[in-house]
Amino acid sequence: MRTLCLFLALTACSHAADIRTVHFQSEDHKTKLVGYLFEPSGSGPHAAVVMLHGRAGPYSSLAKGVYTAATLSKRHKAWGEFWAERGYLALLVDSFGPRGYPQGFPLGSYESRPSEVSEQTVRPLDAYGALRYLRKRSGVIGDRIGVQGWSNGGMTVLVTMSDQAPGIDQPTPETGFRAAVAEYPGCGMEAIKGSYHAYAPLLMMIASADQEVSPKICEAFAKRAKASGSKLESVVFGGAEHNFDDPGKKKQSNPANHRATEEAMRRAEAFFASCLLR
Repeated sequence: MRTLCLFLALTACSHAADIRTVHFQSEDHKTKLVGYLFEPSGSGPHAAVVMLHGRAGPYSSLAKGVYTAATLSKRHKAWGEFWAERGYLALLVDSFGPRGYPQGFPLGSYESRPSEVSEQTVRPLDAYGALRYLRKRSGVIGDRIGVQGWSNGGMTVLVTMSDQAPGIDQPTPETGFRAAVAEYPGCGMEAIKGSYHAYAPLLMMIASADQEVSPKICEAFAKRAKASGSKLESVVFGGAEHNFDDPGKKKQSNPANHRATEEAMRRAEAFFASCLLR
């Protein structure tokens, strides 16, 4: 409970001045991405976490046309501060805004979304662009960088961690991401059907009462991935809904979401500590 209380408190006390806006190139070699850096105290060197937003984009629904560090969603601010408090440099990547879709996409729009924001062919290139950018920064431990994504960003994580991922040749934990966390991803994508092998440890956290994606398909995917030798840990949170870790009152008023949020933070913290700090 102490971890969750800190997480919710960070939501209330995060300030835009604490978040640095940066720009870097996607590995598509044509898109200049926007990123938001949450920096830990101390000179480092630090392990790092790349954060990938979901279908609604990185900004609050109340942004009203202003898309900056000041209008990031509560969840992204809270997770960024969560990692910075634990000594990681966290980088939230905006994949949608630079391509003309800062407001993201509504529920049920998956089949009609433009190909230039595909989580299967494009967004992994953004993840590897972020990895390249972080490795050029002083104070970052270049082979201790993880990636975390939510929903569509979680789907991006699954593709990014495949040994057939776009944007990197013959990836390993040393040349690519050291570890990854995918929260409530959709697991029916063409890019991960059939044989799938994650090149580094992967933690996938699923909501059993998910209204947007199928937890059963994700469980079947996890079984298949583990059978192929992937170091994949899959956790299903009973009664939890999609976006269970949104720190807003509406989502957290569901006890199952509240419990899932606390457990997800505990597991993510322990997972990245074991993979990135040792």
